[in-house]
Amino acid sequence: LCNEKDAIILAHYYTIGDIQDIADFVGDSLALARKAAETDAKVMVMCGVHFMAETCKLLSPDKTVLCPDLNAGCSLADSCKAEDLRKFKEEHPGYQVISYVNTTAAVKALTDVVVTSGNAEKVVDQLPEDVKLIFGPDYNLGNYINEVTGRKMLLWNGSCHVHERFSVKEILKLKERYPEAVVMAHLECKGPVLALSDVKGSTAAMLQYAQQSDKQQFIVATEAGILHELQRTCPDKEFIPVPPEISESGLECSCNECQYMKMNTLEKVYNALKTGQPAIEIDPEIAKDAVKPIERMLQMS
Repeated sequence: LCNEKDAIILAHYYTIGDIQDIADFVGDSLALARKAAETDAKVMVMCGVHFMAETCKLLSPDKTVLCPDLNAGCSLADSCKAEDLRKFKEEHPGYQVISYVNTTAAVKALTDVVVTSGNAEKVVDQLPEDVKLIFGPDYNLGNYINEVTGRKMLLWNGSCHVHERFSVKEILKLKERYPEAVVMAHLECKGPVLALSDVKGSTAAMLQYAQQSDKQQFIVATEAGILHELQRTCPDKEFIPVPPEISESGLECSCNECQYMKMNTLEKVYNALKTGQPAIEIDPEIAKDAVKPIERMLQMS
């Protein structure tokens, strides 16, 4: 079907392993945005969550961008509505807005520059020190960037429901059980989790570190989907997922997953390719403003 439709399949590291295996390209948000900007294919199937498909469409407005399940949302994007950000900007005149890529197109349209967890520090470091900044919606990432850059950005109080749940107690238990293991954590995790971590970064940064390290065991605090790519590229190493404090069912469990990412299935990918639906459409007026901060990010990173 991909050959027939001149289509490529893009998949985030947090999707199920079966989808990662059939994808033309697997990556984190920044890598997927770059691939969307580069591809010559007429059709893109974005296996991730809704804002990622929107980002693809913003960078490739003349292409068809398919989202296998439109209900695959994002708790972080949902924590920052465009109307709320607009009001917040009015209450803080003279501030520039840095928005994490995990936002809707409407929020990006109110933004000066977009960042990912992989390039946020680099982008912030390039902005003049006297510029007043609002950073949103991920409070944990913004707080980390404030610490490492010495900035005092005004932080939006949003978070990822997956990365908020990681248990400090469980990390300490795992460190006792695996004393030689490297602890790796995503920058969307809470401060106490990052404080216990040896490696702090994006999914791509964690993957690169594991591939290059001579260590054999890794304790991993990010969405469990990354374990598929970690194990595929490092088959001789052991990766131990950090469980959440309490699972959504109220029971202890051994992994921490995003139910939205897991809404992507092989059947939905097939049906999207077959029917050309659901296709992402963005209001042209919003798209005109929303693409600018993404393009600025790609230039700065």
